[in-house]
Amino acid sequence: MAHFAKLNTQNKVIAVEVVNNDIATDETAGIEFLESLYGQEDGINWKQTSYNTWANTHLSGGTPFRKNFAAVGGFYDEDADGFYQTSPYNSWTLNSTTFIWEPPVAYPTPVGDEVYEWNEQTQTWDAVEAE
Repeated sequence: MAHFAKLNTQNKVIAVEVVNNDIATDETAGIEFLESLYGQEDGINWKQTSYNTWANTHLSGGTPFRKNFAAVGGFYDEDADGFYQTSPYNSWTLNSTTFIWEPPVAYPTPVGDEVYEWNEQTQTWDAVEAE
């Protein structure tokens, strides 16, 4: 199945639709099908996205496509031709290769079954009890 992200004028992902591969033989055919189904809306754009791509890596060993699978609420960057989520914290930066948000301090190496959560105020990883 082929997946397509519906984008608004700010390139925010507002929906992800699935189209049968027999119809979406390429991106253009998939977009034409979706526009015939939903109509051509002003300010709406469609981009194909790969369910098998995460962190600019294809999970089955193939060629990654548009950095990450599009998610509702995320965004599409035209210049980089990639999808990314919203930042989980103001201090994190978007990795320009993987298009994954990274903290300013690396995740610590767990000791035993320790789990950590990000503390934005102190900009540190705090140990928390595993649930």
